[in-house]
Amino acid sequence: MRKLFICASILTTTVVLLTGCNSILNKKKKEIVQDVTITHQTSFNNLFLDSATLEGFISSNDTFKPYRSQYFDFYKQRNYEYAWFDTSGPAEQAHNFLNLLNNTILGLADSSLYNAKLYRLYNGITGPDSLKYRDSIPETELFLTGQFFAYAAKVYKGTDSDIVRLGWFIPRKKVNLTALLDSVIQTKATETDQFVPLNSQYKKLEAFLPKYSELQKKGGWDSIPRPAKLLRLGTRDTIIAAIKQRLFNLGDLSFNDSTNIYDSALLPGVKSFQQRMGLGADGVIGGKMVDELNVPIATRVQQLLVNLERLRWMPADTESNYVFVNIPEYKLYVYDSAKVSFTMNVIVGTAANNTVIFNGNLKYVVFAPYWNVPPSIVQKEVLPGIKKNPNYLARNNMEITGHSGGLPEVRQKPGEKNSLGLVKFLFPNNYNIYLHDTPNRNLFTEASRSFSHGCIRIGEPKKFAEYLLRSDTVKYSPHNIDSLMHSPKEIWVTLNKTVPVFIGYFTAWVDSQGVLNFRKDIYKHDDAMAAKLFVAK
Repeated sequence: MRKLFICASILTTTVVLLTGCNSILNKKKKEIVQDVTITHQTSFNNLFLDSATLEGFISSNDTFKPYRSQYFDFYKQRNYEYAWFDTSGPAEQAHNFLNLLNNTILGLADSSLYNAKLYRLYNGITGPDSLKYRDSIPETELFLTGQFFAYAAKVYKGTDSDIVRLGWFIPRKKVNLTALLDSVIQTKATETDQFVPLNSQYKKLEAFLPKYSELQKKGGWDSIPRPAKLLRLGTRDTIIAAIKQRLFNLGDLSFNDSTNIYDSALLPGVKSFQQRMGLGADGVIGGKMVDELNVPIATRVQQLLVNLERLRWMPADTESNYVFVNIPEYKLYVYDSAKVSFTMNVIVGTAANNTVIFNGNLKYVVFAPYWNVPPSIVQKEVLPGIKKNPNYLARNNMEITGHSGGLPEVRQKPGEKNSLGLVKFLFPNNYNIYLHDTPNRNLFTEASRSFSHGCIRIGEPKKFAEYLLRSDTVKYSPHNIDSLMHSPKEIWVTLNKTVPVFIGYFTAWVDSQGVLNFRKDIYKHDDAMAAKLFVAK
């Protein structure tokens, strides 16, 4: 079965293919001139290589020698600026490219694209002992670039092509936000269309840019004062006319009568806006809703552009089953044959304990799980708890199983009060992230649900287990699954077929009803990407 995940951002690799066609290969290759306008001030980041380092790397790595000219063309046009790292560590596109590579290896069942040293270097840099690997960042940067060339050659058969435009998929320089937006609007991304199969979400989101751009050109809007009290149907208030005008401009309200009364015509517009902002759609206007109405239109335009950049790394649509978690939305989607089968609320990591953006393959369902308490929690919570109350372990259904690094190894036994709830779902990864139940069911009703230490708590764990084990409804009937969840001992079930899981981060997207949604940038990832992409005003 054809299961090739083609990244929408690989306009560049498709360019590799197209420029590798006979009609173009016969043309003389254009010489690349080093772009000295890229500096620490104008560049994507402030890390730079030099030609000697690049030459030494290629000379000592036979695997990448066939791409020598591509290496030099690529880095000359960047003035040897790093593509995959900045001073804070690996950039977002590094994580995303490795995920894309993993998907391609799996989809093509082709292990030739697997580079053990690259993964070893990258895992070291992103792992708990990352400081030990800082000196290997230049080597990892060049391994990533070489592996991208190898990927392009394998997928698009363009090994001898000119990659003059390869810098497109990784920001070469910071860009003027207004100029970028004008370009997107004017060209309607026709250049991208002819090269690459885009994820359908990309086109849907991009379609909203002209409207928001037009609102920006009209000067945006002033802030609406926060209401002194909650505004409900029938309320009169001086700010209601401004709210009606704002909702009309944004498309939530089809008619604006400019009065200061909260009438029945305004109610559906309020609920529409609340729904697509992730607020409780109760029709009551409060401070949080007005805050969202006051977000500058220029900020919304930037939010659209940042999320479009992320979507260029998403797989093209495929006929497959998979699970997708959107962190800022606090939502899990189960896709069956590329259609949403069902969704559920989730709880994600706090701002201090970010849930990692990555993907893996769900392989195990673990009923009545033990919870192996992380050392950090043992240090910060368990040991102080024991000091205050000698009965702390028994009261929390915990036990000490050994000692390591000067700390006791603590685990919580299966049961109703177990922090992982009654079932967990494992997709092995380097981040120790997984999906699990929770005894704190009340938290799923909160509008903002970033409470965990990094793992993802799901709102309907039994339903999810039933779906994953649906191939054997006799052995895993709803009644049997309930019994397994309440087992006195831990029980592991291996899925007959793994299920891809994508942990994503989108603060702007278009839902299945064609409605544009926005969410808060809870981890400040949008801010970080915008700082790299756009020239400061």
